[in-house]
Amino acid sequence: MSARGKARRRALDILFEAEARSEDPRNVLAERLERAEPPVNEYTTTIVEGVCRHRSRIDELITAYAEGWTLDRMPAVDRNLLRGGTYELLWMPDVPEGVVISEWVSLASELSTDESPQFVNGLMARFKQLKPSLVL
Repeated sequence: MSARGKARRRALDILFEAEARSEDPRNVLAERLERAEPPVNEYTTTIVEGVCRHRSRIDELITAYAEGWTLDRMPAVDRNLLRGGTYELLWMPDVPEGVVISEWVSLASELSTDESPQFVNGLMARFKQLKPSLVL
């Protein structure tokens, strides 16, 4: 797994843990940074902080385009995969869009349900397609 792939996975871990603990992800991130076991990559910090900064818009987009699914009905892993992936896709223009989608779909394959990779891929592909028209 690439360094950025590991960073994405750690970001997902932090976002998921924060949700499970009903805590702000920045607090969980701070704990991980302080503990430094395992070390937290700068890219992980960028993703977690970006998701926090744009969370309401990210959730609004996921809600609007996830046909037949509400945020509450989605598996928590998928919700947080989509948050991290949507942030990276829409707010980090230096990262190739295809790589972003592929990496987050790969995490879905590894960590979530059998249907999750297709769901994550479809929604993120839609965001990629609509990116020029989405008001960020």
